[in-house]
Amino acid sequence: MEATLTFSKECETEMLLTGVTYGENVEIGHGAVIGKNVIIGAGTKIGAYATIDGWTTIGNNCIIHPHVSIAAESHKNKHDVKSSVIIGDNTQVREFVTINGSSGRDQETRIGSHCLLSAYSHVDPNCSIGNHVVMSNAVHLAAHVEVEDRAVVGGLTMVHEFTRIGRNAMVGGASKVIQDVPPFIMVNGNPAKAFGINTIGMRRIGISENIRRTLKNAYKILYLSGLCYSRALEVMEQQLGLCEELEYFMAFLRGNKREICKVAHKAKTS
Repeated sequence: MEATLTFSKECETEMLLTGVTYGENVEIGHGAVIGKNVIIGAGTKIGAYATIDGWTTIGNNCIIHPHVSIAAESHKNKHDVKSSVIIGDNTQVREFVTINGSSGRDQETRIGSHCLLSAYSHVDPNCSIGNHVVMSNAVHLAAHVEVEDRAVVGGLTMVHEFTRIGRNAMVGGASKVIQDVPPFIMVNGNPAKAFGINTIGMRRIGISENIRRTLKNAYKILYLSGLCYSRALEVMEQQLGLCEELEYFMAFLRGNKREICKVAHKAKTS
């Protein structure tokens, strides 16, 4: 069966769609500009005056709101390199968000499924955003930033290039993130500092009380014991009951390359 494509009334977009691949029930708003190498999944809606270029793939049932710019060529990119953006399913990109295409060979800018990128946010080339990530208004991710699954980044936050924000972490609004944020941790400030574990966020996704208590103790060992990383990891392994979440927490620390956010004074651990 031939895919269904719906245009808004008086739409000026149809003439621009030569070569575009699209699934069932795609909707295109008035004045949208879509490049010839774009793939749009079934049920996705593209808002008015959105611009989607490069080798972009958008998954199923996404909502791309008006005036969004996706895969505009980065100033870092060379003209003979494909500028790639991949967006998963059920992701919503709000008004005036800008997502740069990748730069460099075999690179891509990737955004997962079930994400929310709020208005005026910006994603630089070669960033990787996991699933169920929430970015509030006017968050700016510099190049090569990695945001892992279910992280929440507060509005007006700036994240330094090559920084990693761990799974289920929470970054407070108007923060300046220049060091890695470990999984399950809350950070805030300029520069961002650790304020305890993300208890509410973990509870919302069904992480048990016992595991939350284990991660709370891991936080205390890492930040409040005065031990170096290697010794803190040894103590975690010796004193805490291992679980998938704790093993992931320790693996993140072992793979850290930029140092992690320091602890705030009078840090809360509840």
